[in-house]
Amino acid sequence: MPEQLLDAIGHVIHKENAQKLPSGLYVVATPIGNLADITLRALSVLMRADRVICEDTRHSLKLFNHFGVARRLAAYHEHNAHRERPKILRWLAEGASVALISDAGTPLISDPGYKLVREAAEAGHQVFAIPGPSSLIAALSVSGLPTDSFFFAGFLPPRDVAMRRRLAELYNIAGTLVFFETAPRLAATLNALGEVFPGREAVIARELTKCFEEVVRGSLPLTEAVRDVEWRGEFVVLVSPPVENDVEEGEIEQALEEALKSMSVRDAVEKVARTFGVRKKMVYNLALCVGGRQPKGEEG
Repeated sequence: MPEQLLDAIGHVIHKENAQKLPSGLYVVATPIGNLADITLRALSVLMRADRVICEDTRHSLKLFNHFGVARRLAAYHEHNAHRERPKILRWLAEGASVALISDAGTPLISDPGYKLVREAAEAGHQVFAIPGPSSLIAALSVSGLPTDSFFFAGFLPPRDVAMRRRLAELYNIAGTLVFFETAPRLAATLNALGEVFPGREAVIARELTKCFEEVVRGSLPLTEAVRDVEWRGEFVVLVSPPVENDVEEGEIEQALEEALKSMSVRDAVEKVARTFGVRKKMVYNLALCVGGRQPKGEEG
């Protein structure tokens, strides 16, 4: 490595460390796999903070040991948050600087912590973002799917019926859908995605930033891609937005009239919207007209 680069890195760290860290809560992003993705600012904050809290102290110690940073860590996770949060807020009230990290990536993205951030801000404490790696953004950036608008849905409900109900709610969202999923549930989730979003483009991203990084692209349900493959860990699954079909309004009205003979307005709207790939709001307005009523806001 060129000596000039080493000097520049050392200068940045020295300049940061020369200043006392102001009191407040620091939300610090850490690597999702490749430890080289740590930022210089993140390292500096983790070295200087009065307290460092994390999900799993044993896991986070690997990161600190790698960079030769000796720190005493405190655990903060969903099982002890109600007990530890008052203690952390007391540290902040006493003027401490507290760094919050997750097992990997940016804290609070499908991780515990938002209540701590909210209560810290409500109590008048400064909350600082120390940005960096995020599996959500990393997967989106390499997916090849639209990035101008996306919806992060986190982990889907584990039960099949609840999962399909949730997917139905997301059907007409005009943006790329992003989910987290675990290896044991991946096949079942892809099957459900294939039933609710048949034919849509999808991407599975695994081991991001690591040696065995893999991005699988194709059309749903994509079950062939995971068949007979013993994958482990967690995945980011992305689904393309709905495609607005060039369909005549009369066709939709005709389909609605037929559906309303045997279904409620809600069920008929959902079925027709899914069939034609159009927004439910538009179909709902048509359904009210078909039923002899005007949508709210259009009277007179």
